[in-house]
Amino acid sequence: MLVGVPKEVKNHEYRVGLVPASVRELVHHGHKVTVETKAGEGIGFSDADYQAAGADVAPDADSVFAAAEMIVKVKEPQPAEYARLRDGQLLFTYLHLAPDLAQTKGLIDSGSIAIAYETVTSARGGLPLLAPMSEVAGRMSIQVGAHCLEKEQGGSGMLLGGVPGVAAAKVVIIGGGVSGTNAARMAMGMEAHVTVIDRSLERLYELDMQFGPMLNTIYSTVDAIERHVEGADLVVGAVLVPGAAAPKLVTRQMIRKMRPGSVLVDIAIDQGGCFETSRGTTHDAPTYIEEGAVHYCVTNMPGAVARTSTFALNNATMPFTLALANKGYRRALAEDEHLKRGLNVAGGKVAYKAVADAHDLPYVPAEEALGL
Repeated sequence: MLVGVPKEVKNHEYRVGLVPASVRELVHHGHKVTVETKAGEGIGFSDADYQAAGADVAPDADSVFAAAEMIVKVKEPQPAEYARLRDGQLLFTYLHLAPDLAQTKGLIDSGSIAIAYETVTSARGGLPLLAPMSEVAGRMSIQVGAHCLEKEQGGSGMLLGGVPGVAAAKVVIIGGGVSGTNAARMAMGMEAHVTVIDRSLERLYELDMQFGPMLNTIYSTVDAIERHVEGADLVVGAVLVPGAAAPKLVTRQMIRKMRPGSVLVDIAIDQGGCFETSRGTTHDAPTYIEEGAVHYCVTNMPGAVARTSTFALNNATMPFTLALANKGYRRALAEDEHLKRGLNVAGGKVAYKAVADAHDLPYVPAEEALGL
């Protein structure tokens, strides 16, 4: 199979779909790879590095999309990119379609086969291709949150861990999954007072066993969220409903009652965000102040640490990329129920129910959409 890797075009996105080591692996298995010139430049890989791994270097994105049977990316295709997709072409990347009607319609119109990293599952019920970026975003959320608490950034002027004789900041993390757990780990390491709110008692028990009495675990109710958010210095939204829009768990009224200069970091912003006041931002202008609180809602947070993120992502996606290339998408999806759950759009049909429901579009099961 001919695999194409275009340069990412989203604002300040330096990650790349395949690193040279991944290219070498595909070439070793008999495939061809075309990489757009300078695609890996942002994380220190030159065109020569890709050529040494066995790839051809294309002069522009048009050449990559026109030649490739499968496109491997990182972020959801932008309008100029989904306009290049063609009938039957395979797209393997993050999509986050539930809050994005324009992209959903663009993929439907293209006739392509679009498989989303974020809805591929594992035998243990996890999301193995979302997990590495959730780990990065969770750890970053505390790093950026601490920075935003500084007075010059609009924050209240608090040091996250305090100093002897001065109270540390109160950090509330809504959601105890992969990103929430990593956020808690970082916040506790910086000696903040940390509370995790989750609706799974089993998950709260696991977190209690993992972190001990230094972590406060609270069962999620409207009352609990309101009480803890209003008293927090930093709130991290780490809620995930796979493939669907994130629920708005923190209301404008709650935020209004927080201390001026408090900070909210919305990791769930790719799926629409879990704060009522959230709206997507970029690395160029990552924050805004609303209701007196600093909001950090960058839609591609891991792009800020692009080199670490790219390697982590490639480690997770490589087995699936190889399966799609080796077997073709029909056989690969038919033989792997977990990869099949990654199928979001196929041949002009929406094949993921949460996406169809979000946009009030007809839903067609993957088997029917692909004729399996």
